[in-house]
Amino acid sequence: MPASPPQPRRTTAIIVLDRIVAIAGSLQRAVLDRGRGSRGARIAVLAALVVLIATAVPVVLVLRTPERLAPVALDPPPDPDVPAAPEPGTPGAEARPAASVRPTPSHPVGTSASPSSASPSASAAASSSAPAPEPLRAEFAVEESALLSYRAAVTISNPGTAPASTWTLVVTLPRESLAVTAVNGADVTRDGATWTFVPDGSQPLPGRGSTRVTFRVGGAPVSSAPTACTVDGTACTGLD
Repeated sequence: MPASPPQPRRTTAIIVLDRIVAIAGSLQRAVLDRGRGSRGARIAVLAALVVLIATAVPVVLVLRTPERLAPVALDPPPDPDVPAAPEPGTPGAEARPAASVRPTPSHPVGTSASPSSASPSASAAASSSAPAPEPLRAEFAVEESALLSYRAAVTISNPGTAPASTWTLVVTLPRESLAVTAVNGADVTRDGATWTFVPDGSQPLPGRGSTRVTFRVGGAPVSSAPTACTVDGTACTGLD
């Protein structure tokens, strides 16, 4: 014997509609059975029937189309990898980041940004920017003449802008018997007829500056004039 086909499942809308139809039928039969009753009773029953139908129609429509109702927004489940934020008002509660980010160092590992790590080319460029000192100049002159001696002066000048840390003035006299005395502006040493003068202080000769060295030679100017005069190897001017 073949199995009977399954009966379709009755939805809530069909059940409600069936009950409303059954109630409406009962009211209709009540109205017909009381056809000979008072007119007011019939009007009340008819009004109740109209209200029932008016209420049943929207209920059935809502039950038949539940998908048109606005869905209820539900919060997504919490992520287990993200720590939960503390509730407001909890003492000592602080928001902690989910992950710490290490700052990227501005210099590679193992290097230093100290000034000592400057390249040799940068140091050479800095030193080459300083002006080079220019050769010093000297001028010899006889300032005072006497019968058996004279006083001489040598003016040493620095034509450059860079200071000269030191200088050497060399004066050669015609004979070793001639003596140099009363030296001012320098320290002097003797080697035969050659007399060497160097600065008597530690101050350098500034750029565009000059200094004077004076001394007295024991001899007649005509026969005792220097035969040579140089400053740092450059010949002095003013010698005949």
